[in-house]
Amino acid sequence: MPSENTPAPQFYEATLVALKQEVLAARFTAQRRVNTELVALYWRIGSMIAERQASEGWGSKVITRLANDLRAAFPEMKGFSPRNLAYMRAFAVAWPDIAIVQQAVAQLPWGHVTILSNRLDDQSLRSWYSERAQLHGWSRSVLEHQITTNAHTRFEAAPSNFDRVLDRAGSDLARQITKDPYILDFLAVDGGSQEREFEQALVDRIIDTLRELGEGFAFVGKQVRFDVDGEEFFVDLMFFHVDQLRYIVIELKKGKFMPEHLGQLGLYVALVDDRLRRPQHAETVGLLLVTNKNDAVVRYSLGAQQTPIGVASYDTLPPGIRTALPSEATLAAALGADKLD
Repeated sequence: MPSENTPAPQFYEATLVALKQEVLAARFTAQRRVNTELVALYWRIGSMIAERQASEGWGSKVITRLANDLRAAFPEMKGFSPRNLAYMRAFAVAWPDIAIVQQAVAQLPWGHVTILSNRLDDQSLRSWYSERAQLHGWSRSVLEHQITTNAHTRFEAAPSNFDRVLDRAGSDLARQITKDPYILDFLAVDGGSQEREFEQALVDRIIDTLRELGEGFAFVGKQVRFDVDGEEFFVDLMFFHVDQLRYIVIELKKGKFMPEHLGQLGLYVALVDDRLRRPQHAETVGLLLVTNKNDAVVRYSLGAQQTPIGVASYDTLPPGIRTALPSEATLAAALGADKLD
């Protein structure tokens, strides 16, 4: 009988790695099937409850009794609380199609499904978020963040020159990792903060920053130094996209977009391409984040650039809060009225 010290035969390590991958893949597939069956069961329960409520007028007391009886019948199962039965009903109403198992939502954990059912009223938006949550593996918190910040209006929206300076496939991929605007509501900085303070705040809250940037971003560094024949240049923020195998150079600017910003960022992109990019890497992409911009001016300015650059605005307040705040004119009027009292 061989001991643990016996040399492994040829190809043993490679075979072990392959078998581990097979076991992990099979376990993942089994988990997905169990999840899909559970989601389908919850849909059928919710559909039946909705039907009885419509035809028999079942109220909250009946639902509570039903929840108690189901928990008594299946004590080993969780998920039969009155609240969860209400979620099941909302789910069935939100997705009335019986072929629910064919859709992306059936591949998501139940917590994700409840968010989609209760936070969104439009079916096309539910489908948009469920498909991307399933495709990118969004966690529940990321899904909530994307819905709160209206990600469907921001994805791939940043003006860029990708379609002109990159090939078709590269342009499509680069566009996928841009948004406009970026919502940086997690930053504890005020409007008077300097660019360097914004950079530091983004790094201090790097997990939140990566969540807003999107799937696949890995942080490389801030104020990354390059020496060019004795002259020093510093890249504000640098990331690497592990799925697309490309560096992303981010430059932050307070205030309005100015055409000269692109020249500086173009230099940084060229430096990263020359000093850090490897043969297996895709072309480096620059992303300029500004407080506000005139899109027409941005597009004219991008027309003269030969390096792939996107330009987006950033906001430190989420859309709902921003629109709820009083305007400057309203505040001025209120202050004036106070002075008269």
